[in-house]
Parts: sequence; structure tokens; C-alpha cells
Amino acid sequence: MSEDIQKCPHCGKTVKVFRNPVPTVDIIIAIDEQIVLIERRNPPLGWALPGGFVDYGESLEDAARREAEEETGLLLTDLRQFGAYSDPGRDPRQHTISVVFTARSEGKPKGGDDALAAGLFPLDQLPAPLCFDHAQILADYRKSLSAAVTEDR
Repeated sequence: MSEDIQKCPHCGKTVKVFRNPVPTVDIIIAIDEQIVLIERRNPPLGWALPGGFVDYGESLEDAARREAEEETGLLLTDLRQFGAYSDPGRDPRQHTISVVFTARSEGKPKGGDDALAAGLFPLDQLPAPLCFDHAQILADYRKSLSAAVTEDR
């Protein structure tokens, strides 16, 4: 547990201020046989899955839908939780925990909000660099697709 010791601005007493990881969502959006990635407008720069911070009072699913629409202009169908990623170093700005979703959509993504651009990419032709731990997330996603194909046989 991480804590900081600070002075209360009202009474001057020493108080503990606890720091907790921040919840985020990332979305693997499939359109046909490709996935949607955004080019980040703000540091860390590079390509990433659409996603972002969960607002207070917002469900993870609603945050995923909102972030996808804000960053790509796409509406999601078949939204499903894929996994959670919590390595304290996954985001260089602060400790975040991301719940990753998979979803489907139609149309052409357009960069919006804090996405400079958005594009469609085959899983075997991803742009570089990928930000955060998104290369690991997508590697795990590829493995899950391979496992699903094996199970179907």
C-alpha cells in the first residue's frame, strides 16, 4: 500500500493520503478481419488501443463505449470483457489498472478527442511503437483467437 504523509490544510495535523491505482479501459475493436488502433495526440506518443479513464459513477462497459466513440467515432456491438492488466509500470504517467474489452463494429474509424488518427490493421501488421502494454494485450488476444480456432476443430 502506498501512502504519502501530508499536512491538513485546515487544521495542520499530519494525515495519511492513500494512493490507489486508477481504473481505465481499453477496447480491441474488430472490423472484418482487422482491429482499430489510434495514434495518440498526447504523450506517450505512438499507436494504442482505443481507451481511457473511467469517469466517477460510470460502469466499465459505459466507459468502453464512450471512449470508443470519442476516439474513433465507432459504435460497439458484442462488447465482452477480455482481461485485466495491472502491472504498475504499464502506464508511464501513473499506476493504472485496465479492464480490456473486445467488441465488433462497422465502418471506418476516424480519430477524435485525444486520438490524432485512427486506422484499421491486420493483427500481423501492427504499427510501431505500440504504447503502454498494448503489444502484450494484443499478443494475448492473438493467442485467444488461436485457442478458439483449435477448440472449434
